Amino acid sequence: MIELRFSAEKPNGQLISGALTSDTVGEGKKKIYKLAEKNQLKVKNIERKSTFLYKIRKGNEKPVVGEQKAFTKAEVVAALNKLGYNVVSVNKKLFDFNLKPPQQEIVSYVKISAELLEQKLPYSEVLTLLINDIPNKSLRESLKEISNELKKGSDSEATFLKYQGVFGKFTAYMLGLASKSGNMTEIYRATAKFLERRMEFKKNLRSALITPIVTLFVLFLAVLFYVGYIFPETAKLFTKFNIALPPMTAFTLKISDFLMENTLLVVAVTVLPPIILWQLASTKKGKLIAHRTLLKLPVMGKLIHKTLIEVFCRVFYTMYSGSAESIEPVRIAAEAVDNAYFEDRIKNVAIPLMIKKGIGITDAFEASGVFTETALSRFHSGEETGTIKNTALQLANYYESETTYKLKNMIELVQVVIAMVIMVVMILLTVVSAETATISPKNPMMSFIYNYLSVFIK
Repeated sequence: MIELRFSAEKPNGQLISGALTSDTVGEGKKKIYKLAEKNQLKVKNIERKSTFLYKIRKGNEKPVVGEQKAFTKAEVVAALNKLGYNVVSVNKKLFDFNLKPPQQEIVSYVKISAELLEQKLPYSEVLTLLINDIPNKSLRESLKEISNELKKGSDSEATFLKYQGVFGKFTAYMLGLASKSGNMTEIYRATAKFLERRMEFKKNLRSALITPIVTLFVLFLAVLFYVGYIFPETAKLFTKFNIALPPMTAFTLKISDFLMENTLLVVAVTVLPPIILWQLASTKKGKLIAHRTLLKLPVMGKLIHKTLIEVFCRVFYTMYSGSAESIEPVRIAAEAVDNAYFEDRIKNVAIPLMIKKGIGITDAFEASGVFTETALSRFHSGEETGTIKNTALQLANYYESETTYKLKNMIELVQVVIAMVIMVVMILLTVVSAETATISPKNPMMSFIYNYLSVFIK
């Protein structure tokens, strides 16, 4: 997230200032000018918080170098002078960007924080300990800034949301909420569990779907290269001497000729569909269709669907505090699922029914069409007995056990199928090559010329 500070002038000449965060500078400026137009303000100046590299010395001590985020160079100099340092130099960092930390680092931070909080350690001490030990620079610097802002009395939820580019939107929201709640340890523990499950799910999804698709695509390109370029170099040698070709060799050569004569068409058919699908999936409507299709895949779709319900139930359990406050937990849980179609059905079907018509959770979930019969039955039972929170946890644990086992078996099956496909393709190529190697001219003189040319070409 990028932080911008602006100064503006009211119609009466009074100067005011403010700050906001956004994903990009352009988006932030649009927000500022929209706010100024709404309140009849004249924007005077917009400054971006940047990283400054400084070099300082105290007395005759060895110079120290470091980094500090600020809106201007003067702010850094003033802050260092206030601490009693002699400023040698302060310069804006040329390349001011940080890569997002690996998901494993964030999971580790949340999990260790939960364990330390369980030991009744104050949160300020937990942050201090982790800041000193976290190896990832981006995460470490973010936690330093969060710690400084919290010490100044900033709102924890707003502070963490500034760093959703580092933690992710949902994680930042949960960690910010935890600091304000009276159940900090449980929220951290639940968030760690959620992050672990989501990371495991994405890993399984890559293993079961993405990796096989990429492998088959690369194999397809390799076969095209062999058939279109390598194979003709040998096979066409026979045609020059009017030697009859065996069926498989003749058929493969026809395919090769077609590929070479229609190179642009082959490239378009091979390359354009993945690019077009990728571009469509990046749009809002395309993403909805792609995520909906994902849930309807044979076998794998059911496992993905149940995993999404598990994630939803786990977050809902953490956030839910009573039937009178069920809307916000449902909304947050829908966002945490990380599936556009699932989220859309909850937000645009279930929640409006709960707000406008006052219907119960179970009926609203059923209308959304994204919950299984088992889940709806369990929610209905929990709603009637007043144990809907515990029901959500039971459902999450049940689907975790079921999907973990089945996904593991599915991944093993997919890997076997991919290995068999590769083996079949290699066997076919070997058979074609072997058939080509057995060709020999019937005329002895032609055989001599052929063998001579073959040695010469090699």
